[in-house]
Amino acid sequence: MTLRRDPITGRWIVNTEQAEQPQKAQALKEAETCPFCEGSEALTPAEIFALRPNESKPDSPGWEVRVVPSFSPALRIEGELHRRGELMYDLMNAVGAHEIVVETPEHIGNLSDLELAQIEKVVKTYALRIADLKKDERFRSVVVFKNYGGDIVRHSHSQIIATPVTPQNLREELSGSREYYDYKERCIYCDIIKQEIKQNKRIVFEDESFIGIAPFSSRFPYEVWLLPKKHSFAFETISEKEVSSLAVALKSILKKLQLLLDDPPYSFVLHSSPNLGERGERHGYWQTIKYDYHWHFEIMPQAMESSGFEWGTGFYLNPTTPEEVASRLRQVEVNF
Repeated sequence: MTLRRDPITGRWIVNTEQAEQPQKAQALKEAETCPFCEGSEALTPAEIFALRPNESKPDSPGWEVRVVPSFSPALRIEGELHRRGELMYDLMNAVGAHEIVVETPEHIGNLSDLELAQIEKVVKTYALRIADLKKDERFRSVVVFKNYGGDIVRHSHSQIIATPVTPQNLREELSGSREYYDYKERCIYCDIIKQEIKQNKRIVFEDESFIGIAPFSSRFPYEVWLLPKKHSFAFETISEKEVSSLAVALKSILKKLQLLLDDPPYSFVLHSSPNLGERGERHGYWQTIKYDYHWHFEIMPQAMESSGFEWGTGFYLNPTTPEEVASRLRQVEVNF
């Protein structure tokens, strides 16, 4: 497995061991027992981490949230980066981490259907895993993401990937945030939050700590961003109080989408700051990131697929406006 860098765009491509992927996927699909349910611990790789209130033994029942290695990892934890060149091209070993967060011991499919207390435990697990993975100097970035709908295993889970390079999408956000800060000495996300509150046209959810908005330049129908009102560049620094508030915000938005769009497939991604360890400091990266970047979730229902137009131009065709989306979602009442 290797990572290869596109010399034009700077994007990194992972060459995975494709021969293993279909076999593992088919085995999971044909399994009679869900490997993520409590009592099926022997069907997964050995756990990396678990919330176990009764101090039960690893890889046994008694857990609340469980983290295991991916069945088909995009990156491998073992080895050194060994960054090297092939004439004008750059490549390195596909070293990183790829983990599955099993969000509940019960066989429930959608995160929005979990109790608030359980979602709090999931959020807490995200923060703990990100903090732990950032201790490894080989890793430049840690990304949390979730794909719901069409999963091979229909049991609520999300994934965490630690990468040895900064992903292209995050790098673009970091660059744009820094340019804005260099010019205005303010966080662009904080300014967006202030403007959205003032205009009150694209707000989907709001409480004391968090705000959910249909972004002004939404790429996808019913795309929602969820941001902390208080400036924070690193998700793993979230407080206990904020964990509880985030669980309410996340459940509220996902439940609104579930009710309005008839339980659609969706993805969400947590964008947080890269690893600010010694490796980053040596190269002089991210000198103002604590002030110019702002962690956030991007939630994207999969209502339509990208086409040649999007791939060829980088433009997105979105048949809905964020103002319409926000208006419709605000009218959806959720009770829990």
